[in-house]
Amino acid sequence: MIKLKDLLNEEGIVEKQGLSVRRSLSAPVRDTISYLASNGGKVLFLTTSTRYPFNTGYDKGGVEIELPKSTELALYIKDSIPNETHWIDVPQLKILPCEGNVSHKDGNHCGVEAATLKDKSKNPTGHHRCWASVNERSDELWKISKKIFEYDTVMFFASVRWGQTNSIYQKLIERLTWIQNRHETLKDINTVEGKKAGFICIGQNYGGAQIADLQHKVLEYYGFDAPENLFWNWQYTEDESDDTAESYERANEQFHLDLGIPEIKLEEKKSE
Repeated sequence: MIKLKDLLNEEGIVEKQGLSVRRSLSAPVRDTISYLASNGGKVLFLTTSTRYPFNTGYDKGGVEIELPKSTELALYIKDSIPNETHWIDVPQLKILPCEGNVSHKDGNHCGVEAATLKDKSKNPTGHHRCWASVNERSDELWKISKKIFEYDTVMFFASVRWGQTNSIYQKLIERLTWIQNRHETLKDINTVEGKKAGFICIGQNYGGAQIADLQHKVLEYYGFDAPENLFWNWQYTEDESDDTAESYERANEQFHLDLGIPEIKLEEKKSE
């Protein structure tokens, strides 16, 4: 009779305190690192999880605060590839809501030439065409778009909230609508043609696979090259009714064990 222990050993997994422990990186992490490294080019990492207090390091009691799991994964992949990389933690920027200029009463005004951000230091390519950036000078979307146009691959990381991406990711992707609208609706150039994009989300018990699949379609629609092995999710359990305190307590440990990555200390990492 084949024992469970033997099967786990064949898969490079051992049992530890009731949890499945992987001895090496999981296939999705390994494949993502391999693809980015072999593809070459500069890689931009955009993390969007909002777990307080971002990168301040410690709470008022002097207790170390953890990094969000999706951010940990992003930084692990970033540090595992030889490429030139850059990391932006999006919640630390002032990103205003999308103004919805795709549906004016007199037509679609998203991404039109009149919406070009005039500041050359913020918009050196001239590709940034967003009315919210023009109408509110404090908006910092340009810090992201400037890097998107400079880098060859953009990796988006998000946490799952009620079967959707978190609010920061959703705000970001809405604010980038002008990239898609310019070539799809206005029949102008595709400003991200030839650039690759990936999306990875981390969740607890619901919707992760569907979210990753949808964002694959969205980023393709935006005009990015979207290789399938750069789109995936990790979810603690497939039992959507499992909302127990115990499962949340175990999720962080299982995340690191499943993906084979070490826990990254918050004070070691700052957004670039």
